[in-house]
Amino acid sequence: MKRLLTSVVTAAALLLTGCGGDGGGGTPAADRSGAAAAYPVTVGGVTLTAQPEKVVSLSPTATEMLFAIGAGPQVTAVDDQSNFPAEAPRSDLSGYKPNAEAIAATDPDLVVIANDSDNIVAQLGRLAIPVHLVPAAASLDDTYHEIRELGALTGHTADAEKVTGEMATRIDEIVASVPARSTPLSYYYEISADFYSATSKTFIGSVFSRFGMTNVADAADPDGTSGGYPQLSQEALVKANPDTVFLADTKCCQQSAATVAARPGWSSIAAVRNGQIHALDDDIASRWGPRTVDLVQAVADAVRKAPA
Repeated sequence: MKRLLTSVVTAAALLLTGCGGDGGGGTPAADRSGAAAAYPVTVGGVTLTAQPEKVVSLSPTATEMLFAIGAGPQVTAVDDQSNFPAEAPRSDLSGYKPNAEAIAATDPDLVVIANDSDNIVAQLGRLAIPVHLVPAAASLDDTYHEIRELGALTGHTADAEKVTGEMATRIDEIVASVPARSTPLSYYYEISADFYSATSKTFIGSVFSRFGMTNVADAADPDGTSGGYPQLSQEALVKANPDTVFLADTKCCQQSAATVAARPGWSSIAAVRNGQIHALDDDIASRWGPRTVDLVQAVADAVRKAPA
């Protein structure tokens, strides 16, 4: 099943928290803006006494954040799912089944990870390895906060502010460029081919809410029992008759407009009849980092194409 679903459903909300290093000898670090980053720096319960020189990221989202803020040269290893950017030093380390000994072998002075699988935070703590937790964002504000935290820890505070500022500005511009509709569009967001979806209370839902869209999955998890990621039935989806369908399972599950249209009973759904089935990039759709701007653009393009 899709990586996002696995992480959220099994862990409830995802990614790690970090302290400390031996790099830099206490000398103030400087980010690309030229502003000095003074250490020690404390983020949450983590205090770093010097700029980390060996950062290990076991979270694809955190990897994207680190490179976006200019901390890429400090990243010495990333997990096996971190496939963006291309220059990220991918390894066989796992964020889902983290191995403390394998992580320690990379001699990190900061580890960033998706969730506390197998009590990895405590395991690394016993080895005096600082860990920073970056949980799954529930909103864009959460994303901006997490980017700023990574900026503070890695000595790229100004860069992080620049990235978040540019993200917020661009997202506002994209949303504002889409004409308002007299009747809100309904949508079904597909995480996996067995009809798992994301409600309005999730990060994904918050993106679609910016366009005033109605989520057909909300009725399947009204009290949040499913953590915002319910499994819908085919019958319920046909009855909900969404105006648009967004597929976040094109890579993992080879879903497409053609496979959706071929599903029993789906020919009656408005999105199928009107050709409003939109394929998304699984990775961009399942992460909440800087490329969220691309997701917002994809949704905006789809909304423009929908019949009035």
